[in-house]
Amino acid sequence: MTKVLLSVHVLAAILAVGSITVAASMFPRYALQASGGREPDVRAAAIAALLHKICRGYAVAGLAVPVFGLATGAALGVLTDAWLIASLALTVIAAAVLALAVLPGQQRLLALTQDAPTQDGRRPAATRLTMLTGIFNVLWAIVVILMIVRPGSTTGA
Repeated sequence: MTKVLLSVHVLAAILAVGSITVAASMFPRYALQASGGREPDVRAAAIAALLHKICRGYAVAGLAVPVFGLATGAALGVLTDAWLIASLALTVIAAAVLALAVLPGQQRLLALTQDAPTQDGRRPAATRLTMLTGIFNVLWAIVVILMIVRPGSTTGA
């Protein structure tokens, strides 16, 4: 059963979190392109809207990652290991960054792209969103490293 739990945990992480990191990283570029000229770029606006939907949808699906991670940790008897506790803490922080900063930032930038072309604030909003997305991505990279290296593990991995 542990192998099944671990497999679902890893697949959920790759599919959900991986999709969010890619879509969120691409979003600011298309949101800026959508409103960059005198005439709105309809294709870029549609892509930005789709990328936001992907981020929202996979954020919900991403809840499976810590759920199956905790189930796997319980099955392996490592719930009190420092690397797992640190990974859980970083996961909570990453989820908060996504839910409280990245997704609302995307919504705000989408709203700005629908305003008149003279609307200021798009570039600073996109820059801030890019930074927040980078923080989200770095947090997940650290979690992945902790999952692989597992400091203090006796497996030698």
